[in-house]
Amino acid sequence: MAQGAFPGSAGAGRIAAASRADYAAAATAVLTTDGHQGETYELAGDESFSMAELAAAVSAWAGKPIPYKDLPPADYRQALMQIDLPEAIVDFLVATDRAIARGDLDSDRGDLHTLIGHETQRLTDLLAALPRA
Repeated sequence: MAQGAFPGSAGAGRIAAASRADYAAAATAVLTTDGHQGETYELAGDESFSMAELAAAVSAWAGKPIPYKDLPPADYRQALMQIDLPEAIVDFLVATDRAIARGDLDSDRGDLHTLIGHETQRLTDLLAALPRA
């Protein structure tokens, strides 16, 4: 927010993130109920979002525009290096955005929803619960 934009190189890729509470509820369900041995679950939120949608949601929460600025990966890397992040962190962030752009962080399998027995928390609800400065 201090920079006035969300930089990245995720393009229009989508992220099916979920809250810690939803992940914890899924872990509890798997650890305390039968029938999960040998199963593999893909834990993803019910509603995916793009980085532009994340920026719009954060903008609404913050009460000021903070647009997503999509950059070529090399330019994103350079921007991250300019703020003195360790190179390993820069590499991780750029690789993550490239994975988002490829669709690797999106899923509609519904495993998390099934395990917790209800819809996962929405991005806007998670932001609404955060304190504002």
